[in-house]
Amino acid sequence: MIDPKLLRSDLPGVAAALARRGFVLDVAAFAALEEQRKATQIEADRLRAERNAHAKAVGQAKSKGQDAAALLAAGESLGGHLQRVEQQLEVIQAQVSDLQLGLPNLLHSSVPDGRDEAANVEVRRWGVPRQFHFTPQDHVALGERVGMDFEAAGRISGARFVVLTGGLARLHRALAQFMLDLHVGDHEYREAYVPYLVHATALVGTGQLPKFEQDLFAVSGDPGFFLIPTAEVSLTNLVRDQILPPEELPLKLVAHTPCFRSEAGAAGKDTRGMIRQHQFDKVELVHIVRPENSYAALEELTSHAEAVLKALELPYRVLALCAGDTGFGAAKTYDLEVWLPSQQRFREISSCSNCESFQARRLQARWRNPVTGKPEPVHTLNGSGVAVGRALVAVLENYQQEDGTITVPAVLAPYMGGVTQLR
Repeated sequence: MIDPKLLRSDLPGVAAALARRGFVLDVAAFAALEEQRKATQIEADRLRAERNAHAKAVGQAKSKGQDAAALLAAGESLGGHLQRVEQQLEVIQAQVSDLQLGLPNLLHSSVPDGRDEAANVEVRRWGVPRQFHFTPQDHVALGERVGMDFEAAGRISGARFVVLTGGLARLHRALAQFMLDLHVGDHEYREAYVPYLVHATALVGTGQLPKFEQDLFAVSGDPGFFLIPTAEVSLTNLVRDQILPPEELPLKLVAHTPCFRSEAGAAGKDTRGMIRQHQFDKVELVHIVRPENSYAALEELTSHAEAVLKALELPYRVLALCAGDTGFGAAKTYDLEVWLPSQQRFREISSCSNCESFQARRLQARWRNPVTGKPEPVHTLNGSGVAVGRALVAVLENYQQEDGTITVPAVLAPYMGGVTQLR
């Protein structure tokens, strides 16, 4: 969340900063609620002090053998008044908290202005799209011949699911294994196996709740769980309610997990194939760093995601997202888009974001600053390193042959047991 001290000290400035995103903050309503909270807090503090003084007077009267009945009666009345004010304060504080949790992150000054993806800025691109001497097919037409089955998945689970079998399932596994080995071996991440079911508080901490509940799959029961939409949730929550010693930073974590998303806001989008599914695999990268190092970490994290695409020899480009297209919890985001020959355009395969202290404040994730000696919020970053299903789509399309076979990328050969082509 946004620093509460900043909200109280410069509400108009916060509103102006959020307006870059197209977010309208009702300054008058927020200020009125804050004044109400402050006045109620002052009244509660006054009543507590009065109750304490009254209790002391009762004790003194009793020690002198005086009749304390009237004092006790007044004390009960005072206690009842205090209880009502404290209940009122709880309600007001909950309203303030709800408003704060609904505010998106403040953007970094380097984020381009703009309302939607049309204003995103291309930073760089790598590789040259392959020139085909035949009309390239899409991944669905290619995949259905080598083990991609949407019909079977439909019978089991419905739309936006897929079954992979045979060599294609192995290629999917190979991609995930390759990514993990690359990030752990070359990029020095610590691998983690994490829960796929989390409590609501974990999702509040990383910013998916309360705003994006419709995009999540809830599991009924007591206690209630949600399926993770990304391993970012589990990985970032590892530092929840922690005060990290400075020598432990930076902390770089990687996990391969399935991800579950309802895609409630994507009705009618990418209904064909594996581009947008309810269940998909992803290799997720998370950095926990000192605040002064977070933008260097963003460049590093992005380069690690790029290294996957370079090793697979897949043409891609990097975009700096504009203000209106930057995600709720991010201060700055780079998107990686991979080339898909069937669509003759780049499609997103990774999103790398610096959330600064936004998630850390919600998580109470801190480090002890050796300069001040005090606990301060860490900065958190996350990125796909990369989405496995979309990488599979890109490999199928970019490595297809005229006869419909798929050449296995050279870097995946050690994971494929000698298989060099999918037929």
